[in-house]
Amino acid sequence: MFLYIFLILLCIYIIYITFKSYQKNEFKMFWYNFLKMPLGLIFKFYYPFKVANKKYAEVDGPVLFCGNHIHLMDQCLAILSSKRPIHYMAKIEYFQNPKTSWFFNLVGCIPVNRQIHDDNAKKEAYNVLEKNLALGLFPEGTRNKTKELLQPFKFGAVSMAKKTNATIIPFAITGTYKFRTNNLKITYGKPFKVGDLSLEDANEKLYNIILNMIKDEKNGK
Repeated sequence: MFLYIFLILLCIYIIYITFKSYQKNEFKMFWYNFLKMPLGLIFKFYYPFKVANKKYAEVDGPVLFCGNHIHLMDQCLAILSSKRPIHYMAKIEYFQNPKTSWFFNLVGCIPVNRQIHDDNAKKEAYNVLEKNLALGLFPEGTRNKTKELLQPFKFGAVSMAKKTNATIIPFAITGTYKFRTNNLKITYGKPFKVGDLSLEDANEKLYNIILNMIKDEKNGK
C-alpha cells in the first residue's frame, strides 16, 4: 500500500516538474527542478542556513547571481534561496570526474576551462542571458583560500551584464559549513544594472557591495 502511494506521489511530482519546466521553457533544467526539493531537504538538514533580503533574489528577466566563493557548496545556497533556476558556471574538472560529471550535467551547469580563454563557455553563458534566464558565477574565479575576506574580481560578470543588459544580483555567504551549523548565511544585496558605468566602475561597485555585506555580517550588523 505504501509503495502504491509513493508511486502515485512520484508521478504527480514528475508531472508538476514537467509542467514547471514547460512554463519556463527550460526542459534542460528538468533534473535541476526534479532534484532541487529532495536534495535541498538533505542539504538544509545537514547545513541549515539563513537567508537575508530574499526579495532581491526574485528579479525577472536575464540575471547574474554573483557572490563570494568560500566552499564547494556555495552555489547551493543561491539555488535553494531563489525560485529561479540558476545555470551555474563550473570548472571543467567537475565534468571530467565520473563521480561528479553526471550531477553537473543533469543540473544544467556550464563547464569552463580556466586554463584557456574558453569561448564555448562564454557563448553558452550569453545564450542563457539572451533567453532571459538566470546565470550564476563567482567573480573571484575560484574559491577563496586566503585570509582575505574577498579576492580581486575578474571582469567577466560585469562584462556579460553590460552586453546583455542583465541585472546583477549580488550576494554574500558568511559562516561555516559544519554539520548542523547555526551561523551559515546568504545575504542578498540590492540588484543593479551596469548601464552607463564603465566595466572598472561596475566591477568595483559589485566588489564593494559584497565586501560590505561580508563585513557587516562579521561585525554582527
